[in-house]
Amino acid sequence: MDFPVPSPNDRCPCLSGETYGNCCSRFHAGSAWAPTAEALMRSRYTAFVTGDKEYLLRTWHPSGRPARLDLDSEMRWRRLDILSTEAGGPLDSTGVVTFEAHYRQDGDAGVQRERSTFVREDGRWLYVAGE
Repeated sequence: MDFPVPSPNDRCPCLSGETYGNCCSRFHAGSAWAPTAEALMRSRYTAFVTGDKEYLLRTWHPSGRPARLDLDSEMRWRRLDILSTEAGGPLDSTGVVTFEAHYRQDGDAGVQRERSTFVREDGRWLYVAGE
């Protein structure tokens, strides 16, 4: 099974309320960097939806970045709920985003809840780790 790739006019999978073309697509294409930790979290979620391993690795801080990343094309990410954010704004150097990502795999529904930490280096937000 292939990963779904939305068209620019489709609603963005991160559920920001924007179209994919006006939201996460520009970050995935490398034409812009996410301005906040939450925007990076949303774009990384969308990268999991679309199977964009390169983007996930590019936005992972070197301190925890895996050498390779295998994504399961059978896992279907369905919804992202941002539960809270701490700092992570355009002028901050660190941020924390707590979220729930809902998925279906092998016919079963599941939820991944994570508290993700981010750091901004050289003007770019990077994912550090999740707990």
